[in-house]
Amino acid sequence: MASHPVAEYTSPSAWSMVEDKFSPYAKETLAKLIAFVHDEVLPAQKVAHAQLPADPEKRWKAVIPIVAELKAKARKLGLWNLFLSKVHYPEYGVPLTNLEYALMAEILGRGGQMASEAVNCSAPDTGNMEVLARYGSPEQQKKWLVPLLNGETRSAFSMTERFVASSDATNIRTTIRREGDEIVISGHKWYISGAGDPRCALHLVLGKSDPDNSDKYRQQSIVIVPANAPGVNVVRPMGVFGYDDAPEGHCEIIYENVRVPVSNLVLGWGRGFEIIQGRLGPGRIHHCMRSIGCAQYALDLMIARVTDPAKKTFGKYLYEHGTVISEIARSRAEIESARLLVLSAALQIDKAKAKGALKEIGIAKFVVPSMALKVVDTAMQAFGAEGVSQDTPLAQMWAQLRTLRIADGPDAVHIQQIGQRELKRAPVIAKRIADIKQREKRLLEQHGFKASL
Repeated sequence: MASHPVAEYTSPSAWSMVEDKFSPYAKETLAKLIAFVHDEVLPAQKVAHAQLPADPEKRWKAVIPIVAELKAKARKLGLWNLFLSKVHYPEYGVPLTNLEYALMAEILGRGGQMASEAVNCSAPDTGNMEVLARYGSPEQQKKWLVPLLNGETRSAFSMTERFVASSDATNIRTTIRREGDEIVISGHKWYISGAGDPRCALHLVLGKSDPDNSDKYRQQSIVIVPANAPGVNVVRPMGVFGYDDAPEGHCEIIYENVRVPVSNLVLGWGRGFEIIQGRLGPGRIHHCMRSIGCAQYALDLMIARVTDPAKKTFGKYLYEHGTVISEIARSRAEIESARLLVLSAALQIDKAKAKGALKEIGIAKFVVPSMALKVVDTAMQAFGAEGVSQDTPLAQMWAQLRTLRIADGPDAVHIQQIGQRELKRAPVIAKRIADIKQREKRLLEQHGFKASL
C-alpha cells in the first residue's frame, strides 16, 4: 500500500499513529490539499505581494486578484471550510474531525495566511463562523453566517481594548446598553484583526452590558455590529513588527453610540464570556496547528540552504560548520514533540469538545508558538541577511509567531492556568504517597526491619 503524501511533509511516525483515525474522505482531502498548497499557493505568493498596492489608500481597498482565483480553485476541489466539523455543526460542517483537520492546518501553515484564506479557513473568520454556527439565531445565521461560509464576506472579532489589560476579559470597558428596540455600543478597541478588509461585513463586539452583576463573568455580552454602521470609526491600521498585514490589518476602532437592532445580540444578555471561551479554544488550537506547519517549512528551507553548493563558505557546505547539524536535529525533535501535543489536543476536542480539552489546548498554546519561533530563528540565522529580508518568508513568519505568544491570551496566562490546574491534583497525590508509605511501613515490619520516620 502506497504511503500517503502527508508522511513526507510531516512525519511518517506521526502519520502511522493517526492514519487509522482518518476516514477515506479525510485522506483524499488531505492529499488534494497538499497538492493545492504545493502547486498553487506557494508559487503564487510573490504574485500576491506584487498585486497588493503600495499606495496607503489603495492597499486597504484591495481584493488581491490571485487570491480570489485560488479561492475559486479551492472551492471547485472541495477544499472549503475544512475547519468546521460536521460532528459539532451538522447543518454547516464538513465530514472532518478536529484530528483530521489538525494535519490539514499544518499543511496550510506552510503557505501562511494566504493558504488559509484560499480555503476559507483563515482567522478571525473561522472563530466567528463557529460562534454564529453554535450560538447564532436562524436569522443571524442566514444574514451573517452564510455569506461568510460562501467566502463572500469577511469579519472581525472586536475584543481587545487600548487602555486596559485585555488579557483579563473582565476589564473590558466598552458599553453595551439597551434603548427600546436597539442596542447602543460605545468603546475604544484596537488590534482588531480583519477590520481593514473592504469585504469585512461585521464585527462581533464584546462589551459590558451588566457591569453591576455580582458574577463578573456574566457582565459581558456580544453583539453583531455591521462594519458600515454609523459610529463605527476605523482610526488606523496598527503595525505588527512593521507589517500592516493589509488588506485585513489589525485596526484601532472607536465605536461611538453605534445603534443596532436588539436581534443582533448573540445568544443572550450576559453570555459574552461563555461565547468567547467557546470561540477561543478551537481558535487557539488552529493557530498551533498552523504554527507547526510554519516551523516545518522553515526547517525545510534551512536544510535546502545549508546543503546548497552555491552557499559554501571557506570551502565547506554550511552544514559542515559549527553546530548547524545539531540545530537541525534539535529543530526536528522539537517539531515532532509539538506535533504530538497538538494531535493529542485535537483528539481530546473530538472526544470531549473544547471545554474538555482545556488542559491540552492551554499547554499547546504556550509551547507551540515558542517552539516554532525558535525553529524559524535558527533558519533565519542560516540564511544570514537574506533571512531577515522580504526575499524569504522567514521574517514575516517570525513576526506572526511572536505575535501568537500574545494573541488569544498571553503565554503567562496559559502557564498560570496550567500550573493552577496541576496544583489541584495535590490532595490526590498526597493521598497516593501516604498510601505508599503505609504499605512500605507494613512491609518493613513484616520483614523484621524498623520503619524510619
